[in-house]
Amino acid sequence: MEHCLQTKKSDCKNCYKCIRHCPVKSLRMTEGQAHIMRDECILCGECYVVCPQNAKEVRCDIERAKALIECNDRVVVSLAPSYAAVYPEYSFDDIRSTLLKLGFDDAEETAIGATIVKNEYERIIKEREQEIIISTCCPSVNMLVEKHFKNALPYLANVVSPVQAHAMAIKKADKTTKVVFIGPCISKKAEAEKYEGHVDVVLTFDELDSWLETEKIEIVKAEHTRKKHRTNLFPTSGGILKSMDHDDSYRYVVIDGTQKCIDALNDIEKGGLKNCFIEMSACGGSCISGPIMRKRNHNPVVEEVSVAREIEKDDYFVEQPPKNELVKRFNFEGKTQVMPGSAVIEEILHKMGKNTREQELNCGSCGYNTCREKAVAIFQGKADISMCMPYLKEKAESFSDNIVNNTPNGIIVLDEQLNIQSINKAAKCLLNLPNSADLIGSPVVRILDPIDYLLAFNDGKNVYDNRKYLAEYQKYVEETIICDKEYHIIMIMIKDISDEEKARSEKEEKSRAAVEITDKVIDKQMRIVQEIASLLGETTAETKIALTKLKETLSDE
Repeated sequence: MEHCLQTKKSDCKNCYKCIRHCPVKSLRMTEGQAHIMRDECILCGECYVVCPQNAKEVRCDIERAKALIECNDRVVVSLAPSYAAVYPEYSFDDIRSTLLKLGFDDAEETAIGATIVKNEYERIIKEREQEIIISTCCPSVNMLVEKHFKNALPYLANVVSPVQAHAMAIKKADKTTKVVFIGPCISKKAEAEKYEGHVDVVLTFDELDSWLETEKIEIVKAEHTRKKHRTNLFPTSGGILKSMDHDDSYRYVVIDGTQKCIDALNDIEKGGLKNCFIEMSACGGSCISGPIMRKRNHNPVVEEVSVAREIEKDDYFVEQPPKNELVKRFNFEGKTQVMPGSAVIEEILHKMGKNTREQELNCGSCGYNTCREKAVAIFQGKADISMCMPYLKEKAESFSDNIVNNTPNGIIVLDEQLNIQSINKAAKCLLNLPNSADLIGSPVVRILDPIDYLLAFNDGKNVYDNRKYLAEYQKYVEETIICDKEYHIIMIMIKDISDEEKARSEKEEKSRAAVEITDKVIDKQMRIVQEIASLLGETTAETKIALTKLKETLSDE
């Protein structure tokens, strides 16, 4: 089955925001796309919440739920108590009647299973089975320990989650019943897959809304409203502790938010704690501030008040299963990462253009807290050098500067007021300008006639290869004017064509001289021809007369 959380490649824009917010850095950048590493991900949903392009997508399981209903099995919904935060104006019975319209056979509160779990926590404390107990209601916390904190595994309470306990209770009456959990959590999907036989399908509140919208079903008020009990507080921060009877020999602590959980687990692994029950949730504010909730119009104070409204100070009546039926074992599933030595890290840093400590900006733009953390990620194949924004910026600026400063053409950049913003070495040389920087910020009229630039900017049209003569510099140039309205600049590129123009003029002069000489030669030749023709004409006439006389003489004889 595909992962609960996927990256939509077409929408991922190479911004690294998901990496910056991922508490366990379980993302790998390949070809500019942030891919989730399943063996490290704890499905806290931070990347889903913060992605500005909505490139992270939660798997939709509506069709799987519909398939269960169509199979004619009895399908019961286990509804997370967070419903009161999502639908504050509606009661559980209002939502239950709506779920029946979708085809479900029944719906019950997951808080019933929470009561079973709460009772088991109290038993563990009473019987002193563990000195340090970390609650295991949050699948993301469980995955955090299983994948990243091997030494903290013994402190996890080996107890099923509330929805698992509830599903077990539902199926105890009828083994053929299918259970669909609806709640605010992404990681519950993974929990259902990992521990088969309890929950058959997990839907988020977003999926429920989508389904209702497709079927054009609205939530309506029911005739009766049943009471809520203490374990309906489970999805709030400290809600587990608020529902428990406390033993004075134990200390009770609430930790929520993944980073706080990580810090707490680091402390716990160091040892020193005794007789402590720790309610731990990956989401700051617990389940009512989970990833699905934060993607909506999230109002944490209003939502907590809605969850806590009209709650009785007693428990749901449950048939408490024996402790062996509530056991859930946890195993270390993480991978031991190979860490690079200092020499390897230094080599990677040098490739990133960081040759001194001062160049290690630790800006976090790549998603990692320090440049050295980033170097480790590169070594482990999670990141690449191009993710360093200062490095890329400096490299691009250096490359750009090299081109601008080494091109033989003059380049001048103006702002909209035709003030000089930049002028390269070639332009200064071409216009015989001093190398001082006092030209920056001054009007271009100081060095060039601005009329062409003003006309080009006003018309919004670029001018290419315009030949002109700069009389004050005695230079012929070929000028291109680029108007960038987006960045509000005018870029002038000037090519010195004086030598080319001089050569062209000399060639034209030679051509004119050759034409003149040719004309003279032709004229002279024409005169000679005419003279020859004249002489030939006279000789021919004389010869004709002589021959005529000779003819007459011969005739007389």
